[in-house]
Amino acid sequence: MTDPIADFLTRIRNAYSAGKKVVEVPASKMKLALTKILCEKGYILSYKLVEDGKFNTIKIALKYHPQTKTPAVKAIDRVSRPGLRRYTDVENMPRVLNGLGIAIISTSKGIITDKEARELNVGGEVICYVY
Repeated sequence: MTDPIADFLTRIRNAYSAGKKVVEVPASKMKLALTKILCEKGYILSYKLVEDGKFNTIKIALKYHPQTKTPAVKAIDRVSRPGLRRYTDVENMPRVLNGLGIAIISTSKGIITDKEARELNVGGEVICYVY
């Protein structure tokens, strides 16, 4: 697999479009940090790291509107990829849907959202957009 982050985002996107309640993805530190941000910002319900021997997995409970059953995530797009890395500084930090969505940035301070990156005055690699 050449891009495990794109695979992670695609598994979440496909699970939402199929109407699944839970999705399992292979675990890594980067995926765990992305999942934590998605949970904190309310795009997923909860997550749990399942350790079974050699391979760890992350179980993610997806979030839907209680009455209309529409997914909490409309789109989740990979920005920086192995063939074309996208970096940004504080002045050119992307705003997703004029602040309604989030951009997840990998910085020297860790993996954070675009708003937190502006507050900490750091730039970095733009991983994905979520809205």
